[in-house]
Amino acid sequence: MNTAEEKLWNYIDGTCTPAEQEAIRLQLEQDTAFAAKYRELLLLNSEFSAMELDEPPMAFTYNVIEGIRNEQALQPLKAAINKRIIRGISLLFIGMLSVILIYTFSKVSLSTGGTGINLFAKFTVPNFSKYFTGPVMQIFLFLDIVLALYLADNYLRKKRITKTDISVQPGVQQNDH
Repeated sequence: MNTAEEKLWNYIDGTCTPAEQEAIRLQLEQDTAFAAKYRELLLLNSEFSAMELDEPPMAFTYNVIEGIRNEQALQPLKAAINKRIIRGISLLFIGMLSVILIYTFSKVSLSTGGTGINLFAKFTVPNFSKYFTGPVMQIFLFLDIVLALYLADNYLRKKRITKTDISVQPGVQQNDH
């Protein structure tokens, strides 16, 4: 859109200053092309105002809000992360790293001069290889799988119960417009 059209639209809408209105009024009287453009835009404006606006259906707002709720429900919640679990996992890793470091330092000997000094001469690491045989590992993995299934079932039951509690609340009326 050029500046002449913008000026005319502002004049038609009544958003220009009184000085601009006077300048446009003088230009309309003097310039026939400008006056023709003004009549064209005035006719277009009257057609726009004669049009009937379409109204959205009654349930439009409800459908939009439900769409937003469904979209937000798909996004993971940051607040759902339990900090105790994170701390427990970090403590487990720290413990495992400290055991590995202690085992490594117990096997290292520093030599000073020509004699070797064992850092942890009194510390002996038990031999766990006899406990990690085939059947023991199978029993351990079986118990881990059973525990994981139990925890998943418990989690899904709680999730289903909270969904039904939210969807059916006494005293709350749902608008189905």
